[in-house]
Amino acid sequence: MSANPGSPMMTDVMPDGCRVTSKPFEELTVPELYEILRLRSEVFVVEQECAYQDIDGKDPGSWQVMVCDDTGELVAGLRVLRPGVSFPEASLGRVVTRFRGKGYGAMAMREGIRIAREQYGAETLRIEAQCHAIGFYERFGFRVDSAEFLEDGIPHVEMVASLVP
Repeated sequence: MSANPGSPMMTDVMPDGCRVTSKPFEELTVPELYEILRLRSEVFVVEQECAYQDIDGKDPGSWQVMVCDDTGELVAGLRVLRPGVSFPEASLGRVVTRFRGKGYGAMAMREGIRIAREQYGAETLRIEAQCHAIGFYERFGFRVDSAEFLEDGIPHVEMVASLVP
């Protein structure tokens, strides 16, 4: 970690030059927030052709995970929500990546799981996953925990992971 252990912000620089940063929503800079919202809109609204309410009131109080490539471009991210915001358990949401198959989403997931453990003492995580991404989440220990349902016209399921070894 390049941040001080007591610092709320953590940054890891990966061997390929990628940078993974996590910080409380309230500590985001305006340019960071702009890039997060731009990436979420680019993928969820434009690419997936899904008009939905992204600004849902859940970001304040969350932790934001940002993965930047070696040029500094935001390429993936997610938010970590404390227990009671979306589910009784801590949860991950708005998991997004600009490029598939490059490992950026996996970097964001590993950091999000770490943050959930360290900041919220999470022993369990719950997510709503788009059905086409179930296999991705299973790699991190998530298992399907609901029937399929439509969220904004896209098939989803709830998935849960135990963080206790």
